[in-house]
Amino acid sequence: MGRTITEKILGRTAEGPPVRARDNRAFRPDHMIAYDFPGYTDVMFRQMHDDFGITELDDPERYLVFIDHMLTRGDAKEEAVHQVTRDWCDFYGITLHEAEGIGHQVAAELGYALPGRFLIHFDGHISGLGAFGALGWGVRRDLLEAWVTGRIHLDVPESVRFELTGSFPEGVDNRDLIHTIIARLGADGCAHQVMEFTGPGARSMSIDRRQGLCGMAMFTGAVSAIFNPDELSLDYARKVSGAVPEPLYSDPDAVYAGVHEIDLSELEPQVVLPGSARGANTRGVSALKGTPVTKAFIGSCASGRLEDIRAAAQVLRGRRVSDGVQLNVVPTSAAIHRRAEEEGLLDVLRDAGAAVATSSCDFCFGYQKPLKAGENCVSTGVLNISGRMGDTGAHIYMGSAYTVAASAVTGEISDVREVTGP
Repeated sequence: MGRTITEKILGRTAEGPPVRARDNRAFRPDHMIAYDFPGYTDVMFRQMHDDFGITELDDPERYLVFIDHMLTRGDAKEEAVHQVTRDWCDFYGITLHEAEGIGHQVAAELGYALPGRFLIHFDGHISGLGAFGALGWGVRRDLLEAWVTGRIHLDVPESVRFELTGSFPEGVDNRDLIHTIIARLGADGCAHQVMEFTGPGARSMSIDRRQGLCGMAMFTGAVSAIFNPDELSLDYARKVSGAVPEPLYSDPDAVYAGVHEIDLSELEPQVVLPGSARGANTRGVSALKGTPVTKAFIGSCASGRLEDIRAAAQVLRGRRVSDGVQLNVVPTSAAIHRRAEEEGLLDVLRDAGAAVATSSCDFCFGYQKPLKAGENCVSTGVLNISGRMGDTGAHIYMGSAYTVAASAVTGEISDVREVTGP
């Protein structure tokens, strides 16, 4: 009986017999990752030192910390939060990346997400690294075990395979795919499983689209998502790291908890209603046509990459953001910001009336330019629960960069195909 890529990756990091789904084993992650945020990293650092007496790490190179939140106000409170992180990382010899972009993206750009690698974080969006054949798992509070011992005990998840065929129609992308999956299967349709994307449709997807798709896996209940490596992802890995380990692949006779077939060419633009990304909250864009918006946001670890910015520029070129709408665009990393600037994409957005900010998570969680009560925002952020981007009386609708840009032009939720024409 064959094994999935997830079983093989976890098996590489465990001692003993081959790993199978539903085993409970101790695994040695290649990297333990966190971002500094009050109540998370500062608490873990104190527990490591005060509760467990750890004053030195055997392998500090396995630990990575990113400063990607609370970067945009420039006040003393921000500085104090970050200084705690800087001091502790210096104390333990932990690699710290500050203000380079959202860590889930920067980790890929710096070559940490190589095929076959196992990486853990307390934030579930680390699953975006599955685009490269790596397993990124958000383990939340259990991260402390790995930080203290270097290993973590986990139940090995089953995998569910998504056979993708066709290619995205114009104006449709990975956000429409993941929200379609959630609508069909429900918010727990892949509970404690790994979503494995395969088939010719998967292979046709760009790296950006794969990252955005994998990064939203948690909203199906999945612990992660992954693509088997191919020449596209291997070329990326070679570019950012130079040397690439022998990739791992699912066996043809691997066992899956379920198999779902999706034709990408049949997908339509989707919008998620305020409240959460639950399946019942998803609608085709036509069902919400005419809903007024006052704010629009393109960015986040799921949808602020170069292809998202290109999509927005395609819609906004020669058009203007509607009066009464504020469009904020935040590239996912500093490197993406530079590329978008070089391509002239950001000039297109600025000419259309958009505000472009440096990379951080601050807009996505309402730290910067928070929404006010009664406002409607259409967003490519990762979450739309009450209060996520500001006042609990505001309303957040989620969609793709195409949908957000089109809605910013018309001042109401709109189908990009009707805005840009044939």
